[in-house]
Amino acid sequence: MKALVLAVVLGAVSVYAQTSTSTPQQNTGISNPATSPQQNPNPRNTTRPQNLSERGIERIIKEVHHELVLLPFYGVFDNLAYQVAPDGTVTLMGQVVRPTLKSDAENVVKKIEGVERVVNQIKVLPVSPNDDR
Repeated sequence: MKALVLAVVLGAVSVYAQTSTSTPQQNTGISNPATSPQQNPNPRNTTRPQNLSERGIERIIKEVHHELVLLPFYGVFDNLAYQVAPDGTVTLMGQVVRPTLKSDAENVVKKIEGVERVVNQIKVLPVSPNDDR
């Protein structure tokens, strides 16, 4: 399957998606230990086939994009990207200003039908002393 890269720019806010036939990188330890890569945070999908069809992957890409751009407090300084693997694993990447946005992104993606696992590699940017000026 060809790698599909989808980049959508909404004003100054961007969300990137990509699919790959290879397994996404393992979690670097940034995410909540309760949702480590070894666990299935979405147990209702345990009976699904191992690999999604190309159409299934495209549907998940659209739904992930839709959910991420609708997150509350998603702003111009936030940059989110994601990768959808054929086994239903969604890897979230990028940088956000608010820690709650990192966990909110993971929670909304977990609820999407067909998503088996979420690997959250989103980094929270440090607070700058000039932010409130």
